[in-house]
Amino acid sequence: MPIDPPKTRLRLFDSLRGFSVLSMVAFHLCYDLKYIAGYSLTWFEPPLQDVWRASISWTFLFVAGVMCSQSKNNLRRAVEYGLVALAILIVTSIAAVDTPISFGIMYCIFACTLVAWMLQRLGCLPASPVSCAVFLMLFLFCTPLSSGYVGLGVLRIQLPNALFQTPWLSWLGFPGPGFYSGDYYPLLPYLFMYLCGASFGMWRKTVGFPKACYELGCMPLEFVGRHALPIYVAHQPVILALIYVCGGLT
Repeated sequence: MPIDPPKTRLRLFDSLRGFSVLSMVAFHLCYDLKYIAGYSLTWFEPPLQDVWRASISWTFLFVAGVMCSQSKNNLRRAVEYGLVALAILIVTSIAAVDTPISFGIMYCIFACTLVAWMLQRLGCLPASPVSCAVFLMLFLFCTPLSSGYVGLGVLRIQLPNALFQTPWLSWLGFPGPGFYSGDYYPLLPYLFMYLCGASFGMWRKTVGFPKACYELGCMPLEFVGRHALPIYVAHQPVILALIYVCGGLT
């Protein structure tokens, strides 16, 4: 039977987030070696590169949504993420090592957490298996949105070109003329993946999480998962410093 003991961490989700953090570090190491230091990593190309990137970001967003149900103050969490996203924009713009990051994954988690907090305050955040499935389908349906259309398989709906002719909608998911960002995770479609996790978390909080969520875990991964934010902030400067020390950057 599901249990929901008070003040007990969901070890399975901590471990899942920790694994994704390590995967992210490895991904960025490969990216920096190939595109900044100029090493020939012939295998680090699409579609493997795209699948790897998606496995990291989608997991981050789903787990962040689940943890939304466990937080006592999601507004505070949103503010923290927003400040980190702002700091990343400033640092990447000044350092100019690569393309500045304006609407990256931290911006996305900030915006999604803020939306989830507002929905919670209004008492209209869905919490059921059906809502989880609906949000997941919306995410998959809207995944190609920034390319100018939405749809699944042969079903494709072209979006009005006017949405992509303004510079003011890039944050939402419609990149305008001349828009660029080293990491691009706008509010749409990624809000739907976050809400899928939030809906799942709220539903399981009501009926109780399965016992396995509290008992299954890996202590090193749990540690990384519990400290995901500082590791995210520090990992790129550390990687670039190591590459520089080893002679990969001039």
